[in-house]
Amino acid sequence: MDVRRRNNVTLTGPADAPVVVLAHGFGCDQNMWRLVVPALAERYRVVLFDYVGSGGSDLSAWSEERYSSLDGYARDVTEVCEALDLQQAVFVGHSVSAMIGVLAANAAPERIGSLVMVAPSPCYIDDEGYRGGFTAEDIDELLGSLEANYLGWSSAMAPVIMGNPERPELSEELTNSFCATDPDIARVFARTTFLSDSRDDLKAVTVPTLVLECAHDAIAPREVGAYVHAAIPSSRLVTLDATGHCPQLSAPEATARAILDFLERRP
Repeated sequence: MDVRRRNNVTLTGPADAPVVVLAHGFGCDQNMWRLVVPALAERYRVVLFDYVGSGGSDLSAWSEERYSSLDGYARDVTEVCEALDLQQAVFVGHSVSAMIGVLAANAAPERIGSLVMVAPSPCYIDDEGYRGGFTAEDIDELLGSLEANYLGWSSAMAPVIMGNPERPELSEELTNSFCATDPDIARVFARTTFLSDSRDDLKAVTVPTLVLECAHDAIAPREVGAYVHAAIPSSRLVTLDATGHCPQLSAPEATARAILDFLERRP
């Protein structure tokens, strides 16, 4: 199988520059990065792709068995890296992709040399001594609503996820992205995302890592960013003066600056 075609891989920026891989979150595609790509592509080779089941990927390659765990998505990442023969790339993962990046870096350390985790959450459900932001009942209700009426769920949840109510065009874009996803595929990806627990995987991360959180995020509260930062000794925590769960859309200039600052400071 042609992995580049399967995952709708696109490349931009200088061909001989260090490589940055941008990975989207649930219900989205590579287009979500379009506002930060120009700044990154001035100095870096930027790799964009869609997970199988998202965006312009080959939907015929999707299987519920593979994509019922984050490992299936991490395999997409490592296979894209192998297809492009990437070495020591910087992986930038948004939301659930932050944890997918952790799994990929742990599985293929020769391919991924640094991590940027944008609005990460290793576990969405509150636990003893841990605040994920949701109770188990909250997640059950969220998933039940999604499975009963995906389009209605998309319209209701997009404004919550995006924040910034004074900028309704942002929520509209996220709603449209959600609605463009096949509901059956979205149901599996949502369960994989919101029921995942990657807290133990953080302990194995040894590469330089940037944890990039927003000051106000209804999906990944500040306690989550602090937890991820504390769990990864080689990490740096930066809090953007931004609202919502998608700073690459709501605060693209600040997001790009934070990523570039991290890239320039790496050993």
